[in-house]
Amino acid sequence: QVQLVESGGGLVQVGGSLRLTCAASGITFSPNVIGWYRQASGKQRELVATVTNLGTTNYADSVKGRFTISRDSAKNTVYLQMNSLKVEDTAVYYCNCRRVRRDLDYWGQGTQVTVSS
Repeated sequence: QVQLVESGGGLVQVGGSLRLTCAASGITFSPNVIGWYRQASGKQRELVATVTNLGTTNYADSVKGRFTISRDSAKNTVYLQMNSLKVEDTAVYYCNCRRVRRDLDYWGQGTQVTVSS
């Protein structure tokens, strides 16, 4: 059973930084993609960044150059380093794991990130 537990959210000022952590367990399949998505109040959930089990990364245009996703396979942990935060980055951030061959998605419970001006 896949479990994803996010941590690291909080309140930060514009221009500040946060690092989100996704502790994963039960990922015994490959290929897989682990990613971060976010959902702002009143908006649809959107992709932020993903990393495959081979280390290939992908970013939304809105976060390129500011956010970095990384994966420590030995610790089954994925990180999202967020720098130069903007008010529009405010959202609940969710960790996701996609089981590619079965087209299945697993989600964490989310962590709130609030950027204040």
